[in-house]
Amino acid sequence: MTTEIKLGLCNPPEPIYLYVKNAELGGESYLWYHYDIDRDKTIPVTQRALTGYLSELRLTTKEFKGKDNLKLDIIISADELYIIRTGVETNFAKSFLLAASLVQDFSKPLIIVANAGDENTVFCNLYDAASKSRIEREWNKNADWATIIHDIQSRLGSTSSTIPSTPKLSVVPQPVHPQDLRIKNIRTLLDYPLDLVKEWLEFQDVDRPSLLHISKINELVKTMCLAWAADKCDHPNHAESSYQNQVVDAVSNDADELTAINGWMQQLQAVKTGAV
Repeated sequence: MTTEIKLGLCNPPEPIYLYVKNAELGGESYLWYHYDIDRDKTIPVTQRALTGYLSELRLTTKEFKGKDNLKLDIIISADELYIIRTGVETNFAKSFLLAASLVQDFSKPLIIVANAGDENTVFCNLYDAASKSRIEREWNKNADWATIIHDIQSRLGSTSSTIPSTPKLSVVPQPVHPQDLRIKNIRTLLDYPLDLVKEWLEFQDVDRPSLLHISKINELVKTMCLAWAADKCDHPNHAESSYQNQVVDAVSNDADELTAINGWMQQLQAVKTGAV
């Protein structure tokens, strides 16, 4: 089948990035926007929905203000190649992943809808484009996100040949082991030096956390957390005991680990600020 090539002026064959934010600019509310890097300008997108084929799902680390931020790239093949980029911990990413985890056949088009929530949050609704029926899964803030991403990537790999041909990125999504993603997320939250993690892993004769026993991975998490807390407490024992109570014990009772660590960090910072 020959595709007609339109001659004349056109835009470069590059992906169109969409970012997620519940905001207002010039009196105009928007949930998606483009960003013009050259002009440092936000360009609102008035449409709330995008119809196309989910072709790839990948995690991307982007630096912001000197820190690594883990992003979820949702890559959609449509009239152009679109990349919806959002924080992997956002409500938009999580609600998309929960719904997409129910899709078994990605050779059919989907409608991705941005919906405003409370306090400037944005959620994602997912629809079957043919039937216009919504794909829903019960909200679960403690879902195993790394496994969900891996499962979706696996299903996309088996159906990619049936998705209509569109411009593709050369990057091939790599499955991320849940424990590798766990360490990456915690390291990013703590702003812990990557070189120190690599050095610690080398001492264990491995190059990634997923090759370690879970007890060793837990030890690495504790090492990173207590290193962060070193200058936050007058007594090291306080940092370790509070870590055990607010993080380890909380996670054993099914709390989300990143949320527990973040709460522990905020508590120690509040104590330090109050003591000054």
